Amino acid sequence: MRILFADGLSDTAVERLRAGDDTCALKPSLTAEDLPDHIAGFDVLVVRSTRVTAATIEAGDDLGLVVRAGAGTNTIDCARAAELGVFVCNVPGRNAIAVAELTLGLMFAIDRHIASATADVRAGQWNKKAYSKARGLHGATLGIIGMGAIGLEVAQRAAACGLRVVTEDKTRDRPVRQRMSDIGVLALPDRASVLAASDIVSLHVPGGAHTAGMVDAGFLGAMRPDAVLINTARGEVVDEQALIAALDSTDMRAGIDVFADEPPSSAGTVDSALARHPKVIATHHIGASTRQAQEAVAEGAVEVIEEYRTGAVVNCVNLEQAPHRTATLSVRHYDRVGVLASVLEELRGGNLNVANMSNKIFAGSVAAAATIDVAGDISEGLLDAVRALPDVIQVSVFGA
Repeated sequence: MRILFADGLSDTAVERLRAGDDTCALKPSLTAEDLPDHIAGFDVLVVRSTRVTAATIEAGDDLGLVVRAGAGTNTIDCARAAELGVFVCNVPGRNAIAVAELTLGLMFAIDRHIASATADVRAGQWNKKAYSKARGLHGATLGIIGMGAIGLEVAQRAAACGLRVVTEDKTRDRPVRQRMSDIGVLALPDRASVLAASDIVSLHVPGGAHTAGMVDAGFLGAMRPDAVLINTARGEVVDEQALIAALDSTDMRAGIDVFADEPPSSAGTVDSALARHPKVIATHHIGASTRQAQEAVAEGAVEVIEEYRTGAVVNCVNLEQAPHRTATLSVRHYDRVGVLASVLEELRGGNLNVANMSNKIFAGSVAAAATIDVAGDISEGLLDAVRALPDVIQVSVFGA
């Protein structure tokens, strides 16, 4: 395959793909505006922070896969990719530890006034009395909003530091519930209860329309007036003007790694009233930027590409979660050329659309079983026609 890297990835990851006979083009200086002119002829596009617009996807004449070397895919036009049958896959969870480490670092930095103290010492100022005023984190309550991979890693580290960890009581997968139990996370009835109970509130939710502006005046008003807000998630989750107002009117403090209007490149100037606020510890959207995390993400991106090469798609974010189907056909057949083509031709004649399909070969490669989800009305005549096809052993219908 031909793979275009529009952002940097580790040399080890690239060489692993080249060892698999992939052609890798490294062009980390490409911008979102440049990409449409460079994507032609490539099967796979790998990005980290570079935006992938509809224009890029439309210009990708051979493009079948876009890999986001990270978790969030809000910088990729996933809807247009879906319309053109281009898979968009991410690498979730690989940078969770790095983000969790920064989250804890911000908590300690705020409590012990590390940034301000450092600035004063460098300026020749000594004020031990002022900087000795710290609460200490042991025994404090940390409320986590978003108990995904990062939230769990934060919870584990916070609990090890002696914090009491709480979160909202929600429906969660069994492995998540088990890990929460192992860590000792307490699930409170609702978000309001979490905010009211927490000395520190840490955000670990994805970006998107359903979380944009989530931390508004009402959210902040439900927090304790001397609480700390940590945001290492997405800038758009926080209403920055509402947060500034809360910082001005209460004893609240904040640790912020992400901002609503960040510079488009990794270096430049920034004009952020929130970042300038004296009660804010600010970092440069570096939550996932450790060498360990970048290597883990790069390895995950390679795994996605290698699976795609074999016909499998993992961590895809733009597939229909529940395709419309009216029934499932199970067709046992001899493993011979043209059998499934004949079955699909009969389905086409019956005006049945295939929503999902898989075919498994039995040991010995004599027989196989196809599972076909279809949308439409299945008639007995159509079933009889499929059963009568050469090399079809048996046909069953489920869910009709």
